[in-house]
Order: sequence, then structure tokens, then C-alpha cells
Amino acid sequence: MRLNRRQLSVCAALALAPWAVPHALAQPATPIKFQLDWRFEGPAALFLHPAAKGYFKQAGLDVTVDAGNGSGGAVTRVASGSYDMGFADMAALMEFHANNPDAPNKPVAVMMVYNNTPAAVFTLKKSGITQPAGLTGKKLGAPVFDAGRRAFPIFAKANGVGAVNWTSMDPPLRETMLARGDVDAITGFSFTSLLNLEARGVKASDVNVMMYANHGVKLYGNVIIASPKLIKEKPEAVKAFLQAFTKGAKEVMANPAAAIESVKARDGIVNVPLETRRLQMAINDVIASPDARAEGFGQVVPSRLSLMASQVSDAYGTKTRVSPEAVWNGSFLPSKAELNVLPPARK
Repeated sequence: MRLNRRQLSVCAALALAPWAVPHALAQPATPIKFQLDWRFEGPAALFLHPAAKGYFKQAGLDVTVDAGNGSGGAVTRVASGSYDMGFADMAALMEFHANNPDAPNKPVAVMMVYNNTPAAVFTLKKSGITQPAGLTGKKLGAPVFDAGRRAFPIFAKANGVGAVNWTSMDPPLRETMLARGDVDAITGFSFTSLLNLEARGVKASDVNVMMYANHGVKLYGNVIIASPKLIKEKPEAVKAFLQAFTKGAKEVMANPAAAIESVKARDGIVNVPLETRRLQMAINDVIASPDARAEGFGQVVPSRLSLMASQVSDAYGTKTRVSPEAVWNGSFLPSKAELNVLPPARK
């Protein structure tokens, strides 16, 4: 049977219809379960924004982002196989590796996000403690798992701080105890404890903040981690995730106020102005820091990573020494051109 030109055109259009594509050629989205290090607060926009904008979906991924309760939990959940990827403090990842040398599924860092640790020591200016040396013999407070407390021996060694006395408490009480004068100083994240102190009636101008990064402690902060199983079985998914994340992170840093809407969408009771401030502080302090600009977003310097591995091994008293080569795999990073996402430096 011969077909005329009109009939041939109709047949060609039908052949190109989306529903006419053979099922075997369709590529289902790769599911990725992602574990945050903490609640849906400002910095979570780094992951919630690209998800809301559809960047992960466009990369062929079906990403679900869940709130967390600490970096240690994020590391162990990825290690257990409950999650494929996560966001966690590099020191927590190193500690897990060194304390669980025979674990079959130790997560690996695949991208640096917080180039500097957000850890800091906070004092009230009325205490007269304005420099690290003034902490010697004082009473410091923090939860036992706090990253700044765990790394305090590194801070103390770098700044000649003598013995201190620690008081432990649950996270919600940390800033309250400093405000009441129950402790002389606390350790915490810069963009968490300062805002918490303000919420307790303490003016920011009355607080002295000693950032670890500004006092000789060049520890890396939070990284994106992935399970070895995902890396081995679906390396293209890891690369696609990092590319989509990078695209979203550039937009988040360019317009934090707009990006916070993605956090509001996940938790309707968040304080938008407060979380916008928290996100901006995280960008200024640890994401687009001078060190990040020097090293490049997403990347690490081998010598600095090796020094951190040694420092964590000593300060954390790990069962085995941390191997920097075992905790880092930068082979899935986007190109340097794609990683050029940091906003202009502040004047």
C-alpha cells in the first residue's frame, strides 16, 4: 500500500510522540536518599533550593532530602546504607573511619562545602575574656558531641591555652548558661550560637566570637559524603548530583533571601528573617571564606587535609590514625569553570 505525503507526515509525528518511545529506551530517575547534618535551617537551602528548582530531577535523579540531628548521625546513616549521600563535618567522617577500620561501607567525602570549620568560642565581653589565652582555668560549656568541643585541644595547642574545666549540657541550654553566667565561655557554630544568644536577649555587640579559622586552626568543615556502594555502582549519579548541587549553590549564594523560600516550604514555622541571616553568616564565614577563595569552591588542598587528619587523630584519640586518602575522593567534582560559583568578595 502506497501512502501519500500527508499520511507519511502523520506517521512520522506519531513515531516521535513521547508515549511512542519504546519502554526499554526510557531512563528512570536514580533515587538518592540524602541526609542533612541538622534541622531545616538556613544552610539547608544549599540542598533544598536545587531540589525545589528541579535541578536534581533534570540531572536524572530522584533526590529526597531529610533533616538530621548531627554530623555523626549523618555519617553512620550513610555507612549503614539507610542513606546514599549526606552532609557532615569532615572531622566526624575522619573519626568514623579511624574508629571503624573494618567497617564495610565507610562513607567518602566527594565535595568540600564549608571550607572552614564554623566552630568558635563565645564569651561575653563583660567577662574580660577577649583572647584565647584568657580561657585558661575557665569554665567552658558545650554538649559532649559538639564539634568545637571535640576539636578544642587543637585550638588550645595553637593558641597556648592551658587546662580548662568543661560543663556538659543539652544543646538548647548552651547559650542560656552563658547568658546566665553559669559558664565563662561556650563552643558552638558561629552561625548558630550567636543567633541563639541574641534570642536570649544578649546583644551581638556584647559577644566576643573567636572563630577557630581566625586563630590558627585551619580545619575543614562540612562536606558532601557518599557511600562506596553508590560510588561503585552508580558513579554517574554522584557526578550528576554534584553538578546539580553546584548550580543551585551558586544561586543560593547570589540571593540567600530567595533561597530561604525552599526551607520555608519544608518547614512552615521557620523564622524567615532569622534563617536568612543564618544562611548569610554561613556563606560569609565558611563557604565563601578567604581560604575557600584561595583553594577553590568544592576542593581541598592535600597538605591541609593531611595536617587535619593528623590533628583529628590526636585530638579525638582515635583507635587508628586517620588516612586522608581514604576519606576524600575528588574525582566526581564539576570542572573548575563550573565550580566558579562564589559571590564577589565583601569589601
